[in-house]
Amino acid sequence: MRLRNRIEIKTPDQVRHMRRAGLVVADIHAALREAVKPGVTTGRLDAVCAETIERAGAHSNFRGYYDYPATVCVSVNEEVVHGIPGERVLHEGDLVTFDCGAYVLDGSGVQWHGDAAFTTVVGGRYASDADRILDATTRQALWAAIAALARAMAGDDSGRAGRLNTVGDTVEDVVAEACSEHAVSMGILEDYVGHGIGTAMHMAPDVLNYSVKRKGPRLRPGMVLAVEPMLTLGEPEVEELDDGWTVVTVDGSRAAQWEHTVALVPGGVWVLTASDGGVEGLDPYGIEPRPLR
Repeated sequence: MRLRNRIEIKTPDQVRHMRRAGLVVADIHAALREAVKPGVTTGRLDAVCAETIERAGAHSNFRGYYDYPATVCVSVNEEVVHGIPGERVLHEGDLVTFDCGAYVLDGSGVQWHGDAAFTTVVGGRYASDADRILDATTRQALWAAIAALARAMAGDDSGRAGRLNTVGDTVEDVVAEACSEHAVSMGILEDYVGHGIGTAMHMAPDVLNYSVKRKGPRLRPGMVLAVEPMLTLGEPEVEELDDGWTVVTVDGSRAAQWEHTVALVPGGVWVLTASDGGVEGLDPYGIEPRPLR
């Protein structure tokens, strides 16, 4: 989905509301990591997501979105995004991506959204080397891109020093280095991209995962972005199945996706859907998140 509307700039209080939503998403991820194992159905994992949202007093922003029937997308192996949970049983070695979100209401009834995704190998120890490389590279691309945003914001406390294209440039650099180091081929999806987020789940601007000539909008405090690189172990061409949602690789190669909702704040970033605000993910880059107090 390509978004061309005006970019929504949040106040600090609005970013704090989004942090509330982000922490619900972080709790969903923790619950899914605990529940995913060989023999579980994808439908049961959807129930885990729904139960976590309900306990938090939040709301699903996936269920009912353009008639999507579940609270989480569960994409297995060659499924890249938007896999619909149901009766499918997961097995040792399956590569599974969970993409989910939630929203909370402020005192005026305005919705504030969070959205994040992660990939994991069912059973862990049976992962192939190629799957491990794919998963690790996708996660690294996410955090390297977030670190690039942080550096751009730190360059000028007004946030006017950097532009959005730093995300795509960084993802491409990480993928190219990993392909060379591990002698594997990985593709970057171009048909599906990241997005702005706030009072709706999908908003302007598009957050591309690949380099383009145009630099994109200037970064500034109050922008909140869903950064979500999606990689394949082969070619990046994809197609949508007859269910109208599930997107698979054309060549049957496996895929991975990692995503976080990231607030741009004066001098840095705050990773709203990470329980620690981004401390662990940004530490290898020598960067500390800047939570709003």
